[in-house]
Amino acid sequence: MITKAKWLLLAAFVICFQSSRSQTGAYADKHRPQIHFSPKKGWMNDPNGMVYTNGKYHLFYQYYPDSTVWGPMHWGHAVSTDLVHWEELPIALYPDALGTIFSGSAVIDKNNTAGFGENAMVAIYTNHNHAMEKDGFDKIENQSIAYSLDEGKTWTKYKGNPVVPNPGIRDFRDPKVSWYEPAKKWIMTLAVTDHIDFYSSSDLKNWTKESEFGKDIGAHGGVWECPDLFPLSYNGEEIWVLIVNINPGGPNGGSATQYFTGKFDGHVFTPNETDTKWIDYGPDDYAGITWSNTGDRKIFLGWMSNWMYANIVPTEKWRSANTIARALALQKTGNTYLVSSLPVKELDTLHANTYEAKNIKAKKADITAKAGKLNGPAILKLSTDELKGFNITLSNNVGEKLVIGYNKTANQYFVDRSQSGKIDFHKDFGKHIMVPRFSATKNTDITLVIDNASVELFADKGLSVLTAVFFPSSDFTDVIITSTEGFVIKSLSFEHLNSAWK
Repeated sequence: MITKAKWLLLAAFVICFQSSRSQTGAYADKHRPQIHFSPKKGWMNDPNGMVYTNGKYHLFYQYYPDSTVWGPMHWGHAVSTDLVHWEELPIALYPDALGTIFSGSAVIDKNNTAGFGENAMVAIYTNHNHAMEKDGFDKIENQSIAYSLDEGKTWTKYKGNPVVPNPGIRDFRDPKVSWYEPAKKWIMTLAVTDHIDFYSSSDLKNWTKESEFGKDIGAHGGVWECPDLFPLSYNGEEIWVLIVNINPGGPNGGSATQYFTGKFDGHVFTPNETDTKWIDYGPDDYAGITWSNTGDRKIFLGWMSNWMYANIVPTEKWRSANTIARALALQKTGNTYLVSSLPVKELDTLHANTYEAKNIKAKKADITAKAGKLNGPAILKLSTDELKGFNITLSNNVGEKLVIGYNKTANQYFVDRSQSGKIDFHKDFGKHIMVPRFSATKNTDITLVIDNASVELFADKGLSVLTAVFFPSSDFTDVIITSTEGFVIKSLSFEHLNSAWK
């Protein structure tokens, strides 16, 4: 006999389960990410001003509220206590007489070096003057600052802007500022057409150029943008990482994020190697930088799109989302330092239920037959003692599919979205996407983070990373693993995730 109490308990369970698997309201529209930040409406691109203070991660971002295509840039604003659940706040910075508000960074001025107040939040950004651009001038981009004394709720723009006037260079933008403790000064890493300029300041207002890097080093298929500079530790050794985003010229076409490792002495960056390395080989991770004020932990976030097609992807009320937040670390292969990235541990807060299995020897493993249909976001993890060629296929009931796998002959992980749904909005959207395997071990571990319209692949402890968006007619529901070589999976977990949106 089912008592009233049992009925209430059952009803509560059903409501809870349904709410965890589906979403209503502003975040329920087609292709809307459920575990990635996206604005309720309008256009978004580069993450900006990412800074942590008083238990909150602040995310500012390039934002145009009046359209779903790129337009006059503002700084949108969102906050989170766990890098997963986000609260969208009012616009932080609006265009002004100096121009629209392009990319930049934010710092916490703990020692009141600028005189705005102890622990002031200071934003350093590029003003882009569209009127001067139309008239053919070169000095259209200058660096300016603004400050907030209430943790980003309200902002005051510095009356002495710009603090770094343009010297006559058209592409002169995206300042990433950090504190360099050995010399007790601020360092600005600035993208300048085809290289990086480093500036220093004691007060965030007066800046001196220190050096240049990169004119003949790395990838130069497009303009250099959105840099970042920070140290990472490897077995007690300090290694500096310089991130440089580039558009176009990426390894799979269009936008991408390259990086260099080396030394920085407060004046000059000296690379360990000069060959090109990519932090993510996928086409849909761009303009990525790290949060400021997080201590030794470096947390990376990118814009999950590509300038090849960002303005024309088939979404309606909004365009673009961010990648999931990623923890960066160093690994060493031979004498080469490589930057690895993995999903932040906070993603575990979305746990709903998990299917686990060990020693799967079949050539075909139907995950949905064991774990239930894919209904919303999920994480698939597998490990093997001997890596062989395999496919992981996501599919729906109308025959569309996305294939993620490993090609042993080419020694590459890949994503095939040629049959993933809507692809005709750009001629290159359906092309083969690959990332080389950098690990030389026989065994491997693979993590797939799956959302309604994206997949993020992390292989070999985050050495090989690939991000790709897709747009099926209806959400993918089935997950099948196949291998013609008799792929033996040592351990497998398939975790359904709750939506991050309440």
